[in-house]
Amino acid sequence: MAGLTAAAMAAVAFLAYQASASAPADLKAGSPAPAASPSAPAPGALPKDPAVTALALPKQSGSGVRVVYSLGERRVWLVDEKNVVARTFAVMPSTVDPAPGTYAVTSRSGSVSGSDGVRIEHVVRFASVDGVTIGFSAAVDGTMATPDPQRRTGGIRMKRTDGNAMWTFATVNSKVVVVP
Repeated sequence: MAGLTAAAMAAVAFLAYQASASAPADLKAGSPAPAASPSAPAPGALPKDPAVTALALPKQSGSGVRVVYSLGERRVWLVDEKNVVARTFAVMPSTVDPAPGTYAVTSRSGSVSGSDGVRIEHVVRFASVDGVTIGFSAAVDGTMATPDPQRRTGGIRMKRTDGNAMWTFATVNSKVVVVP
């Protein structure tokens, strides 16, 4: 399993590099030149996401290594130890939201069935609200459907590539900051 994860991360890093290399010059102008290193990214390193520069990290989102989840923006930021956003992406919240505050990842599962019956992977749980477990996950079929408003579920869905990044970044006890 570790080999597959490493291969997937290498593939994502390569594709991110290819995408950045083919970006128009006007998009590259504000970015520093990439380091000229033939080595592979360090284990656990996340490929840079071009959307990071367009979507600022919310104020009052804490400091240090953390996952920031904005309820209002329906967006997640993965923030490194230097307070630099490594990746940001849109998510589909479920019907039960956590209260704004600071949490820690309590458990993770590689692949399970969600409370809505959808097969999910890279589940990262961090809160519970009135008996409903709250966590990030990606549907194996790649969908990010709007949840059934009649069901109390806590899965915050993301695209599979974002789920892979979350899985690598947010281990047990990692900080999760929820902002309004």
